[in-house]
Amino acid sequence: DFDEMFRRIQAVSPLARLAVQGGGSGEGGGFGAVDDTTLPEGQKWKNLQKSKGKLVSQIDRIDNFQNLGPPLLRWRASMKGPCHGMAFADFIMNTDKRQMWDPQIESVCELYPIFDLDAANIAMGFGKFGDCKKLGVGYTKTKAHPIGISPREQLTLCGIQEMHDGSALIWGTELEDWHDHLMPAGERHARARSHLFSIALVPTGEDSFDAEYSLQLDFGGNLPHWMTAPLVLDSVKSMFGVAQPFFETDGSEEVQKRIMEEKIQGEKFVDRNSILFTP
Repeated sequence: DFDEMFRRIQAVSPLARLAVQGGGSGEGGGFGAVDDTTLPEGQKWKNLQKSKGKLVSQIDRIDNFQNLGPPLLRWRASMKGPCHGMAFADFIMNTDKRQMWDPQIESVCELYPIFDLDAANIAMGFGKFGDCKKLGVGYTKTKAHPIGISPREQLTLCGIQEMHDGSALIWGTELEDWHDHLMPAGERHARARSHLFSIALVPTGEDSFDAEYSLQLDFGGNLPHWMTAPLVLDSVKSMFGVAQPFFETDGSEEVQKRIMEEKIQGEKFVDRNSILFTP
C-alpha cells in the first residue's frame, strides 16, 4: 500500500512532506519552510542535538515508536553541492560508498530490480508522490560487531522518487518473513528490520540542499535498544560527514554531469521500459 507507506513517511519527516507537496525549494526553502507543528501519531520528539553551526544541525528521537520497540531517529543536515537523489542513495545502496561510513557492512546489493517504472508510477498514483526513478528489492548483510552483535541481514523494497523542483525522496520498507525465499543462497543470519526508512532532499539553491534522514531500525535478537540506538545514531551522523565533501568538491562535477545527462534523456523520453509501450 504505497499511499499508507508515503503517509507514514510524511508524518515523521516534515521535509519529506514538503518535497511531496512541493513549493518549498529554493532560497528560504528546505528546513526554513517545513511545518514542525504536526507531530507523528500525536507523539512528541525528544531533541538530542541542535546546533546551526554543525553539518548535522539537529537529531531527534521518539522512543518505542508505534510500540515496536526501537526508537525512531531523525537527522537534519544542510549540505553544500548539487541536489541529486540517485547520487545520495549511492551512500546507502552502493557497497563501496556504504563502507566508507559504515564499517560493519559486508555487502549491499539490488537482488531484483524492477524495470517497468511506468507501471510502478501507475501503482503509486501517477505523480502523486513524484516520479519513481528506481525501484527494487535489496539485500543487506552486516559483519559481526566487536561488542558482540552477530551478523545481520535485511530484505527491503527500496525506491527513489524525484520531484519536478529537484527534490527527492529515498525510501525503503522491510519485506515480511514470507518473502524469505527471495533471500540469496547461503547461510541465514538473524534478521534486522527497518520499520521505517526515508531520506528527503530539498534543494535550497543552485548548489545547496537540505537533507532529513528518518530511521527506525530493529537489530533483532534479544539486543536491548538502549545499546543499539547509539550505534545507529553515530553511524548515520558519520554518513553526512562522508557525503558532504563528495557533493561539495570531490564528486560535484560528476553529479552535475549526471543531472545534465538525465535531463537530456528525460527530454527524449527514452530508457523507460514499460508494459504500456509493448506492441
